Amino acid sequence: MKRIKKVAVLGSGVMGSGIACHFANIGLEVLMLDILPREMAPDETNPRVRNSMAQKALTATIKSKPAPLYDKKFASRITVGNFTDDMHRLKDYDWIIEVVVERLDIKQKVLAQVDEHRKAGSLVTTNTSGIPINMIAKGLSEDMRAHFCGTHFFNPPRYLRLFEIIPGPDTKPEVIDFFMDYGDRFLGKTTVLAKDTPAFIGNRIGVYAMAKVYQLTDELGLKIHTVDKLTGPALGRPKTGTFRLGDLVGHDTAAHVMTGVRENAPSDEQAAVMEIPQYFNFLLEKKFLGNKSGQGFYKKITGEDGKRQILGLNLKTLEYEASEREDVPSLKTAKQIDDLTLRVRALFKAEDKGGELVRRSLAGLFAYASNRIPEISDNLYSIDDALRAGFAWEMGPFQYWDAIGIQAGIEASEADGNTVADWVKEMLAAGNESFYKTEDGKLLYYDIDSKSYLEKPGASDFIILDRYRDRKPVYQNSEVTLHDINDGVLCLEFTSAHNSIGEGVLRGMEDCITLAEEGDWRGMVIGNNATNFSVGANLMMIAQLAYAQEFEELNMAVNLFQQSVMRCRYSSIPVIAATQGYVFGGGCETLMHCDGAAVAAESYIGLVEAGIGVIPGGGGTKEMALRASDQYFEGDVMIPTLIEKFKAIAMAQVSTSGWEGFNNGTLLKHRDKIVVNKDRNIAEAKEMAIAMADDGYVMPIKREDITVLGQGGMAALYAAANELKRGHYASDHDIKIARKIAHVLCGGPLSGTQKVSEQYLLDIEREAFLSLVGEQKTLERIQHMLQTNKPLRN
Repeated sequence: MKRIKKVAVLGSGVMGSGIACHFANIGLEVLMLDILPREMAPDETNPRVRNSMAQKALTATIKSKPAPLYDKKFASRITVGNFTDDMHRLKDYDWIIEVVVERLDIKQKVLAQVDEHRKAGSLVTTNTSGIPINMIAKGLSEDMRAHFCGTHFFNPPRYLRLFEIIPGPDTKPEVIDFFMDYGDRFLGKTTVLAKDTPAFIGNRIGVYAMAKVYQLTDELGLKIHTVDKLTGPALGRPKTGTFRLGDLVGHDTAAHVMTGVRENAPSDEQAAVMEIPQYFNFLLEKKFLGNKSGQGFYKKITGEDGKRQILGLNLKTLEYEASEREDVPSLKTAKQIDDLTLRVRALFKAEDKGGELVRRSLAGLFAYASNRIPEISDNLYSIDDALRAGFAWEMGPFQYWDAIGIQAGIEASEADGNTVADWVKEMLAAGNESFYKTEDGKLLYYDIDSKSYLEKPGASDFIILDRYRDRKPVYQNSEVTLHDINDGVLCLEFTSAHNSIGEGVLRGMEDCITLAEEGDWRGMVIGNNATNFSVGANLMMIAQLAYAQEFEELNMAVNLFQQSVMRCRYSSIPVIAATQGYVFGGGCETLMHCDGAAVAAESYIGLVEAGIGVIPGGGGTKEMALRASDQYFEGDVMIPTLIEKFKAIAMAQVSTSGWEGFNNGTLLKHRDKIVVNKDRNIAEAKEMAIAMADDGYVMPIKREDITVLGQGGMAALYAAANELKRGHYASDHDIKIARKIAHVLCGGPLSGTQKVSEQYLLDIEREAFLSLVGEQKTLERIQHMLQTNKPLRN
C-alpha cells in the first residue's frame, strides 16, 4: 500500500492546472512544471520569470469558475517550476503525472526525462484522452514501465467524477489495484478499469451518443435547442443536452475523438456515425469551436433592445437564428413525469419526432454498448459507471435498457438496422430479464463470462438507498422513508419534491427519532442519494399561509420546524447528517443541529433565507448566536466574531464546497467530517453514529448559558448593515432583514451582555421571522423564487 504525499504534475494547461488543484484539495504537496516562457531572454536567471508559464496558468485556473479549489487557501500547497530547472526534483515525488499536449512525440520526450530523474518504484502516469498507452510507454525503462499506466481525468477535474485507469503492456497488477482504490477513496472519483483501446470507455461511448444525436437531429429536421431539451434533464442528463455539451467540450476535441475512433477502430460497426457532418465541418473551418472560441452551435449576441440573446445554428442553412419553440408533444408529456424511469419509457414510446429521436438514439446506444464488450471492457457496469461519472448521466446505457425492458430495446434497435450483441439475447433466453438487480441490499450485475449475477465489486462500500427498497421500511409517510441500514443504525431519507422540508418531513423526523430512542437502535443518519440533500423549507406552504394571513398557523409551523431540528440534537441516540449538493436554508439548519455530519466535499451549504426576504427561522439564527458565544468563550474577539456570523446570514452566503462550510460557520471542525467521494457519505455517517454510540453517547444538556451582547452588539451590527447598503450590496428591504438578524443574534433589546437560553433565542427568532414573512416585498420574493428558482432583490 503506497502512501502518496507528494505529486508532480507535468504540464500546466487547463487540465494540468485543474488536476494540480484537485491534488491540493485532498491535502497533497504538489509540484507543477511547464516549459520556459518563449519570450524570455537567454540569460534570464530570475525564478519568477523562468516559472512564469506555470504560475500564470495556475493563477488563471484559481480565478476560473467553477472554482477548482475547495478553499482558495489550498493554493499554498502548489509550487510551480519548469522542465529545464526542476526535473531533478522528481526523485522526491511519489506520483508523477504527465499532462502535456496530446502529441505522442512530446509525451514520449517528457517521459524519457522523467525516467532519468524518478526514484525506482515511484508511480508515473499519463493523462491522455485517446493516445494508446502502449505507444507512449515504448522506450521507457523496465521499472518505469512496471509502474506506468494511463490515468484519464475528465475536465473539470474537481467536478467530473470519472477516473479511467488504463494499464500499459507491462504495468504491475498491484499498481492498477492501487489506483482503482486511491481514485475512489482519496480523489473522490468513480474509478473505471479501461482497456487500451481508442478513446477508452467514456469518450468511446459518449462521443458515439453525441454523434448519433447529431445525425438524427439533421435527419429529422429538429431544432438544436429542442434536441437539447429532449436529451437533457428529460433523459436524466445535464441541462447542456447534446449541442450545448458539444460547445462546452470543444468541437476540435470531439472531432479528434471521432476521427481517432474511425481511423483506429476499423472493426467498429458504427464507424459511419463518427463521420464529420457538413455542418460540423462548417464550425471547424470557421474556428467556431464552442465556448472556448465564443461561439459554436450557439452564439450570444446583444439585441437592439440591449438584452442578451442566444442564437442557435440552423443545421440546414448554417445561419444563426433566434430559438422558436417547436411543438413537441413528447417533451410536454415528459415534463409532467417526475420519476426518471417512467419518463424515459414515455419518451421512448412517443410517436412524434421527439419520441423518434429518443427511441432511435437509445436503440443505437444499446446496440453499440453491447458490442463494445469485451473490446473496451469485460463487464457492463464499467460502461455505465463511465457514462454516469464522465458525462453526468443519471443512467448508463444498460440502466436505460433495463428501464425500457430488454426485449423492447432489442426490437427497437433491430428495427433501426442495428445489431445487438449475441450475449444479450442469450441472457434473455436463459430467463434473465435485467442487467441489474438487488438482493438484500446488494447490487448484482449480469456477468457475461459466468452467465450469472455477481455482486458489483466495491458496491458494498457504499450505502445506496435504492438497494434497500425491496425491504419493508421501518417507518414511512408521504415525505420520508426510514431504512434499516444494518448494524443497529437507521437512515432517514427525505422523499419530498427536491427534498424540501414541510410538515411531512418534520413530523417524520420527530417520529423516527422517537422510534429509534424507544427501540434497540444505536443511532440514526439523516441522508439521501439525491443530487441535493435539501433545498430548504417548502416555500409554497409558507407562501400560501402568508397570502391567506394565517399567521397563527404559520407560528405553529415555524415552532414545529424549530422543535423538530432541536430533536436532532436533544435525543438519546446520536443523529448524524450525510449531505451532498445543495444544503440550503432548512436543510442547513437540520445539519447544524445534528450531533455530527459526514459532508460530501461537493456540498454547497448556507442559510439562504435572506434571499427570499426572511431570516432563518428553523433554529439557524439561534444556532449562529450559540456558536458565536462558544467562540467568545474560546477567546475570539466578540464584535468581529459577531459580525462574521451576521454577514453569513444577511448576505445569504453559500459555501462553494464542504470545506468552505467551516469558514461561514455552518460546519464545526471538532464534530464534522469532509468526505471526498459523495457516494461514501452515508456509510461514513453510519460509522460516526456507531462510534458515538460505542463511546457511550449521552444526550447533551439544553443550553442556558449563551452569551449575547444586547444593544451594544446591535449597534455594531447596524453599522455593518449600513456598510452593506453604502456598498450597494443591500436594498432597503435587505436592511430591514439585516436588523432583524441583528436583533436575534444579540438577544433582543437587552441593555448589555447577558446569558440566555436556546428557547429564548428560538422565541425571538420565530417572532422576527413572522414579522417579515407577511410583508409584500417578502411575498414578491417568494413568488419570484417559486417561478424562476432565482432570488429577487427589491
